[in-house]
Amino acid sequence: MNSGVLYAALAYTFWGLLPAFFKQLGHVNALEVVMHRMVWSLVFLMLVLAFLKRWVWLGEVARQPRVLAAFALSALLLSANWSVYVWAVHNAQVVDASLGYFILPLVNVGFGFVFLHERPRPLQWLAVAVAAAGVVWLTLQAGRLPWIALVLAATFGIYGLLRKVATLGALEGLTLETLLLAPIAVGMLAWWSWHGEGALVQGNVATLGWLLLGGPLTAIPLLLFATGARRIPMATLGILQYISPSLQMLLGVWLYGEVFDPARALGFYLIWLALVVYSVDSLHNSRRQRSR
Repeated sequence: MNSGVLYAALAYTFWGLLPAFFKQLGHVNALEVVMHRMVWSLVFLMLVLAFLKRWVWLGEVARQPRVLAAFALSALLLSANWSVYVWAVHNAQVVDASLGYFILPLVNVGFGFVFLHERPRPLQWLAVAVAAAGVVWLTLQAGRLPWIALVLAATFGIYGLLRKVATLGALEGLTLETLLLAPIAVGMLAWWSWHGEGALVQGNVATLGWLLLGGPLTAIPLLLFATGARRIPMATLGILQYISPSLQMLLGVWLYGEVFDPARALGFYLIWLALVVYSVDSLHNSRRQRSR
């Protein structure tokens, strides 16, 4: 239990500090950063698989078109999520990005109800309603939908839904996703380089180093998460996941000076209240099940 909490907390801390990493690549096009992230993640994952000698599943999956199609869709969702997130960091929208991951657990409740026929408890519905009120307030204050937060929550929510019913584990699944996207990523990087553009041609040693580091920084938190998730209850995991958006928001406000005025803060307060309701309900339900 204690080691599971440590692994999961480390994973969410990694993800929470990612804006500081992407800020180092602010001079590189966001889409190019994502393409590099795909390529170097695949290289790192292949090295891990070689070390573990876990190759059998590749041959089995290659003979299952439906599995390949499902992971191609999840790969596209993941790349869309990455692209919007990197763009948000590059354009001083870290706080809006953090909002997406604050509302993600509540989006998951809704997706579970619609697609998995799960029956949320009354307090969970209350949490969803309060969070929706927060999003409406933020929309009214800004005069537009908080599209960054909604796109991040929706893409990762659907991605999580697909992975929940997938046949592969975290390591194998991410490897297959990056493998399916690799031809596109390599092709785009080659195209930019052929035309004398992109970091591979114009970047200095430091830039190339940061891009290479994106591989392990993508894969390691996921492996930590997968390890921790097997050892702790879902309620505990659900509460720990707030480490990530909390760190993102703190970086955005305190380190990068993004605006967080009182009127806008009210929307966040409503969403945080929703998360408190959700967490209390999850802990109460977990303890009740263990006492049976």
